[in-house]
Amino acid sequence: MKRYIKELIIFVLQLCMFYILPLFAGPADAIGMVLLIVLATLLLSLVIGVASDSKVKYLYPVVIAVTFIPSVFIYYNESALIHSVWYLIVSVVGLAIGSLINLLSHKTKLSK
Repeated sequence: MKRYIKELIIFVLQLCMFYILPLFAGPADAIGMVLLIVLATLLLSLVIGVASDSKVKYLYPVVIAVTFIPSVFIYYNESALIHSVWYLIVSVVGLAIGSLINLLSHKTKLSK
């Protein structure tokens, strides 16, 4: 459990973005909220790609897409289910970029 603490912290931050942040948005702020959550998902998946060396990080995009689905029924309507696909794609891109940065930083450390 201790070896996955970084991943758990990032996951809890993501859950806060999905479930707590929409409480403070009004009905007119829905588009801005979606954009904010997409950018936060990209940033958090980039961070997990850079910070984590464990294999569990590759499950992160699927877990994020699945954990968004209950928030659709709590805050939005069924037409927002397509956003879970966007969160999957955005988190895969962020994870890939973060893993590439992690790989390149390890290679430069090894070459010194």
